Amino acid sequence: MQTGDKPSGDADSLSPQPEYVEPGARRAEWFRYYSDKRIGQQWFQLHLLDGLEVQSVLEVGPNLGLVTALLANAGFDVTTFDMLSSQDPRADVKHIQGELTAIDSGSLSGYDAILCCETLEHLPWDQVQGVLAKFDAAGPKYLVISVPYMGFQIDWRLYLNRLTWRSKLSFKKLNFLRRFRIDQTDPWGHKWEAGYRGHSLAALEAKIGAAGWQIERRDFTSPTRSVFYLLSPK
Repeated sequence: MQTGDKPSGDADSLSPQPEYVEPGARRAEWFRYYSDKRIGQQWFQLHLLDGLEVQSVLEVGPNLGLVTALLANAGFDVTTFDMLSSQDPRADVKHIQGELTAIDSGSLSGYDAILCCETLEHLPWDQVQGVLAKFDAAGPKYLVISVPYMGFQIDWRLYLNRLTWRSKLSFKKLNFLRRFRIDQTDPWGHKWEAGYRGHSLAALEAKIGAAGWQIERRDFTSPTRSVFYLLSPK
């Protein structure tokens, strides 16, 4: 995930200096999280910015910074926002530390686009619309969001050559009949996921519209099963 599993910070401050993490521990966590399953999903966050008039980007929930690095490498001016101080080792990446539900929209303003991917599901469902409205009040040209999608879907992959073969099948079908079960032992875990009962795509898109956004594009990723939205202000 991008921003969960973290204690909340108290202040809203611009702080480019990272906390020191022992290199071996950081490397182990990097390889644990950025598996081949997740890499494509990280790339997709930038893919939705392709061809848009966007230069400055606020990335909400950067985690270990792969998307941050991709944004910077692609030539975007990137600022990160999270509950913790920056984990990015590069001093030229600006960072805002604060709590997403508490920070004012003015502190998030001045960017062409905001990326908030794999983050909203860590908030209570009834707080999602308020955060989306806060992004709208910040005045970006575009907002990119993604959340886990567990609705009906089939994903089948086959690779074959004369030396080896492998296949993979994923099938999700009845989650719309079930309530999402929150792991009460993990205070930073998921509070909901799209596709479960009460959290349909229609219900999520109703919140998006009520918060002042219109949908320019909707996409799905796999094997990390997420729904992506490219949004613009109404």
